[in-house]
Amino acid sequence: MAGDRAPADELVARTVDKESFEPWDDDVESGDPLGFVDTVAYPDRLEQARGHAGTTEAVVTGEARLRGRTIVVIAGEFAFLAGTMGVATAERVIRALERAANLRAPVLAMPISGGTRMQEGSVAFVQMGAVAAAVRRFRQTGLTYLTYLRDPTTGGVLASWGALGQVRFAEPGALIALTGPRVIEQVTGDPFPDEVLRAEHLRDRGIVDDVVAPEDLADRVDRVLAATQDPSEPVDYGAEPLDLPEDAVVDGWDAVQRSRRLDRPGYRELASVCATDVTPLRGDGAGNDDPGCVTALMRLCGVGVVAVAHDRAPGERGAQLGAAGYRKARRAFALAAELGLPVVTVIDTAGAAMTPEDESGGLAGEIAGCLADLAAVEVPTLSLLLGEGSGGGAIAFLPTDRVVAAEHAWLGPIAPEGASSILYRTTERAPELARTQATSSTDLRHHGIVDVVIPDRPSRDEEGEMFGLRVAATAARELRTLLDQPPGPRLRARDRRWRTLAR
Repeated sequence: MAGDRAPADELVARTVDKESFEPWDDDVESGDPLGFVDTVAYPDRLEQARGHAGTTEAVVTGEARLRGRTIVVIAGEFAFLAGTMGVATAERVIRALERAANLRAPVLAMPISGGTRMQEGSVAFVQMGAVAAAVRRFRQTGLTYLTYLRDPTTGGVLASWGALGQVRFAEPGALIALTGPRVIEQVTGDPFPDEVLRAEHLRDRGIVDDVVAPEDLADRVDRVLAATQDPSEPVDYGAEPLDLPEDAVVDGWDAVQRSRRLDRPGYRELASVCATDVTPLRGDGAGNDDPGCVTALMRLCGVGVVAVAHDRAPGERGAQLGAAGYRKARRAFALAAELGLPVVTVIDTAGAAMTPEDESGGLAGEIAGCLADLAAVEVPTLSLLLGEGSGGGAIAFLPTDRVVAAEHAWLGPIAPEGASSILYRTTERAPELARTQATSSTDLRHHGIVDVVIPDRPSRDEEGEMFGLRVAATAARELRTLLDQPPGPRLRARDRRWRTLAR
């Protein structure tokens, strides 16, 4: 069901702290650049719109507080000429973004619009470029730009300030499209399926990150800001033991077998213990999603991070990601860099997807892109090798500042059966190769690939909550260390580590 098109002032009042909203730029109003007349002159239509909407333009902007934090709000008003964007509308949006940057305040943008204002024609149309540039400048400050797409959000508003949110929420049932179905049908003569333009379908395709009811919006925005804006305070879990002794030896084939147990703990067990204020990030930015790759804003062990994880669903082995999964990860790495948040990756994969669609969709190139992006991102990075670490699917998440491994996790260029097939044309020598290719956690530590090995047990039943607690305690310790390091020396150490490994 589509939204109720609540007036801008009503939605703002429901979302921000009581009586905290202070409006800006009410005197920035539309002129008549074209002398446009249809049945009524444009100035008369503007006057009617002011009376109908109770606002002086199609957006309301201002400063407010949300759960005590200062934020800047940009809210569309549909009752004002269907929320269309004219020159003055664009000016209000740009000014709000510039003032937000000066205040060092995050922005909550809530567009609702039929698109570009036809009465202002091309001079309104080209404002899209100025508004999009203003959003980009604001995002370059490292502050949070969050959008809540209402019903409808279309045309030039969607394709400028609406679609550029770092996190994109949508109102239930909202029509979100460059061109609405009625216009498409009238122009092309062909009916267009309305449901593919609705918020729920777009969430499933990863175009929006979630569908959020208006009454839940304040909680969800608060969650995002807790992860992206609040100071990090690493939690001391105090779980013991944290590190496997230096003289311990893990059998490679035993590790492979244990890592494949369908009841083995993984990312979900870790998140249930130490992740708070979680906001899932859906999609690769191009209309594709891969549920096997979890990306999210969260506070992990008390630290605001961007998490990128292979998701071991209950009763399944580690995820096998396709090209969309690695594009999704790259979107998350870029967002972490933009917001200045650490990246934490979780490796638990039986290998990359092996389908014709993924190979033809550039799978190898996306893995290469992940490697390059993660190796170069300037924020602190931590990798948690929790289970299977097979091939390119695993290494895409590996080249970080620090690498922590579970005792019975492993890493290799391909599953041992595959290595045996390549070398001996049979899979029967897989156990031998698991032991001789330095795949076990202790071998990886010996060669400098892994920094810390955490004791584990093979199953959820045997571990209970302790595995997650031990990983959380170690992750908190590592994040605390990374946050305390100056960026320059940390980045040089990362480059040196991976450049000189095993040489």
